[in-house]
Amino acid sequence: MDKNKLAIVLFDKHAKTYQDKYMNVDLYRDSFNRFCEAITPEGANILELACGPGNVTRFLLNKRPDFKILGTDLAPNMLNLARQNNPEAEFQLMDCRDIARIETRYDGIMCGFCLPYLSKSESIALIADASILLKKKGVFYISTMEDDYEKSGWQGPSSGGPDKLFLYYHQADYLSKALLENGFLILDLQRVTYPGTDDSIITDLILLAQKL
Repeated sequence: MDKNKLAIVLFDKHAKTYQDKYMNVDLYRDSFNRFCEAITPEGANILELACGPGNVTRFLLNKRPDFKILGTDLAPNMLNLARQNNPEAEFQLMDCRDIARIETRYDGIMCGFCLPYLSKSESIALIADASILLKKKGVFYISTMEDDYEKSGWQGPSSGGPDKLFLYYHQADYLSKALLENGFLILDLQRVTYPGTDDSIITDLILLAQKL
């Protein structure tokens, strides 16, 4: 089984566990608030990629109840949880690699921790697709684990279980370059750090950009 299909199987299998662990998104509150504040239209159309159990969706709707959100994911069980957690939003099974076929144009695109499952080339292609989907002054949010791309590889859970995912690390330099080359102005770049396993420190990179 290829790594993309395996990721879908594992996220489907562990959807409830993922929800229980990650429903609280306070660690990223400041950047989510900045995303909401940067989107000025009332009733803005928002596309959320890799929405998972709807944890970020819930935060956005609590902050901006006027948002009209379409959440997408590839794991059916994640979508089921997202619908339960956010009955006022719409959800659809979709691969973020296929968003170029969407005809709707959006005021904002939320891409929270989707890139750890996309290669460098796929991530750069996603930025290009997002530029096409966003209206002028539309806002694009990206978060990912930051480290040397060459460190990407198979990783298992800290619990030592048998399930492993292929995780990609990304770097601010080429993501920022791709944003600029696709007509974005970078509004903000943040890093959030927290302890990992074995005394390691994990760094999350957050980029907020606006379509010019």
